Amino acid sequence: MDDVLQHLMTVLTEKFDVPADAIRPDSTLTDLDLDSLAVVEFAVTLQDHWHIDLDDDAAAEATLDDLAGTVRGLLSEQSGTLAP
Repeated sequence: MDDVLQHLMTVLTEKFDVPADAIRPDSTLTDLDLDSLAVVEFAVTLQDHWHIDLDDDAAAEATLDDLAGTVRGLLSEQSGTLAP
């Protein structure tokens, strides 16, 4: 598991009290019972951590794996490199 996905999972367990055993890479934030306010807070938390602009509306229905890919892509754009 890469660092981005691991961080998403850590935030979900530590800040949003999602049980670790409920989190899978194919889970969406909706699957994990985060309401719309929590989804916005989750997106803001990620934006603050990585200094990226993340679309919180799209984040709600994206899988964690897709969300991690989006974050990696935004980080690559910031650094001027291609995402893996």
